Amino acid sequence: MRRIVVQKFGGTSVADTGKIKNVAKTVIHEKNNGNDVVVVVSAMGHTTDYLVKMAKDLSATPSEREMDMLLSTGEGVSIALLAMAIQAQGYDAVSFNAMQVGIFTENVHSKARILKIETEKLRKNLNEGKIVIVAGFQGVTADGEITTLGRGGSDTSAVAIAAALNAERCDIYTDVEGVYTTDPRVVPTASKLKSISYEEMLELAHAGANVLHPRSVETAKLNNVPLRVRSSFKIDDMGTLILGVDKMEIDRPVTGVAADLSQTRIVVLDVPDTPGQAAKIFSTLAKENISVDMIIQSYAKKETNTNDIAFTIDTSDKGKTLTTLDKLKSEIGCRDILANSEIAKVSIIGAGMIDRPGIASGMFETLSNLGINIKMISTSEIKISCLVDKADANKAVKALHEEFDLGSDVVADVKGDLPNV
Repeated sequence: MRRIVVQKFGGTSVADTGKIKNVAKTVIHEKNNGNDVVVVVSAMGHTTDYLVKMAKDLSATPSEREMDMLLSTGEGVSIALLAMAIQAQGYDAVSFNAMQVGIFTENVHSKARILKIETEKLRKNLNEGKIVIVAGFQGVTADGEITTLGRGGSDTSAVAIAAALNAERCDIYTDVEGVYTTDPRVVPTASKLKSISYEEMLELAHAGANVLHPRSVETAKLNNVPLRVRSSFKIDDMGTLILGVDKMEIDRPVTGVAADLSQTRIVVLDVPDTPGQAAKIFSTLAKENISVDMIIQSYAKKETNTNDIAFTIDTSDKGKTLTTLDKLKSEIGCRDILANSEIAKVSIIGAGMIDRPGIASGMFETLSNLGINIKMISTSEIKISCLVDKADANKAVKALHEEFDLGSDVVADVKGDLPNV
């Protein structure tokens, strides 16, 4: 039985016809390795940004349904052009959009989640020896409505297709050579990791590392799909392998440092200290598909019997969040709602920090020595995040990268030989 490899190429990799020809060579190289190949592509270059700008020129608040109709057209151009480029090299290729394949999502616009992928058409064309090219980022509801998957949606499309086809692996091609201990543009001594666990990659993605979208990593973890993050320009570089933590040899507490500059802190002031107030706030936000990250509720103030509830959101949801909370203001009886987008979330991540004392204190002391004030803190078993002023983010990343000695060779490696992927 032939192995299936799913490859995903982002917008920068297919930004023009010259780059599309380069992608075609990479795809053909994998095909010549004896594998069946499914390719998932994003819209070309800045196509999505251009479409969004046109929409905003026409309407300040375009409907999410029509935005999905508009933005889903970008991938249609990419898949057809890539199919043509591959065919020009003498190989059989065919392109499909999400509706043609049957990538079914929930009935939510702009942030839909994939529910099911039909594989019959994909397998039929693979069995005929064709290279199959699928539009990423988009889906369709059971009643035929076009949806999009939100930021990083093409990564999620690729991993979900790999899971549905029980693929050997899913390769995510980017403009970097793999996953690094931190952003090399901020810290030039950042190390490329040979391997990293799903858990660590998921936390890095949530913490602001822009290599992979969290939902794609989550999908890979749930379905045990091996991922590789690879360079679009170095065919033979295998990049970084992402797989289960049970296969990792963890020899250091911290694997990476990340900063998320797209966070906004919301503070709901003087909320009456009665049961159910937090539930009202966060259930209302959830109904609007607004994701909340860090949350802190202060102790009740004796003189007013109120407390403050602070939380962070993605800045792209700021307007929607403030509008939603303003409608809720009289119901919860709060005094005011404040928003601050001049903040950043700085995080350290590592599976090795479990049951390892001193990691948190090392982080806090490092930030203190730099005079950086911590506004909020959240933790998990393998992550510690601090909210700081945005102006201090890069300084914090550099110092923490040095504090935890992440600039030397490989931080995490795999037990024994790498899986044959």
